[in-house]
Amino acid sequence: MDLDPQLPETLERLGALIRERGLNRADVLDPAGLAARTALPESTVRTLLAGDAPPADTVNDRARARINTVAMAHLAATGRRMSDLTAELHARLGVSEMWARQVCDGKKVPNLELLHGLVKFFGVDGEEGFFTAPAHDALNRALLPALRGLETDPLQALMDRYGVRGTDLRAHGSMSRRQLERLLEGVLRSVLPDEGAARR
Repeated sequence: MDLDPQLPETLERLGALIRERGLNRADVLDPAGLAARTALPESTVRTLLAGDAPPADTVNDRARARINTVAMAHLAATGRRMSDLTAELHARLGVSEMWARQVCDGKKVPNLELLHGLVKFFGVDGEEGFFTAPAHDALNRALLPALRGLETDPLQALMDRYGVRGTDLRAHGSMSRRQLERLLEGVLRSVLPDEGAARR
């Protein structure tokens, strides 16, 4: 089983793909969007994207800050008040409204059971690690889908570029990878001008 790369390798590979494909770096590595997806401060995301170390913190600091960020984003998205959120957490998770408010305000650290409940309640990716992982791991987890998307099989990328779907080509019988490559090469040669024609 392949292990996921660490953040420096992920950033290096993304950087190479961005350059190779002529992509806009800000579109792929958008600090504001990554901050929203990770519940990290945007300044921390920018620091990590630059290859620098984030400010030191503890697991309790991370949990308090990220729960508060997620709770505030939830309130902004739903248009609800903190009292509504804490009442719902009280009903669903069995904690007092005062305790729920202190946790959502980032003043108290939840126990493991409440942390698990908050993962489910807010629907965050990465289970409890979303709230507790070091910043570099949290950012890496958010970047891996982009890396995987850009590192698709080159043949598949070529097919996608020209609107060819592998299932369409294979529908009339199984084709080996090499047969599919030859077919695509022939199709592309037939529609693209040869190098000599381009110079004339």
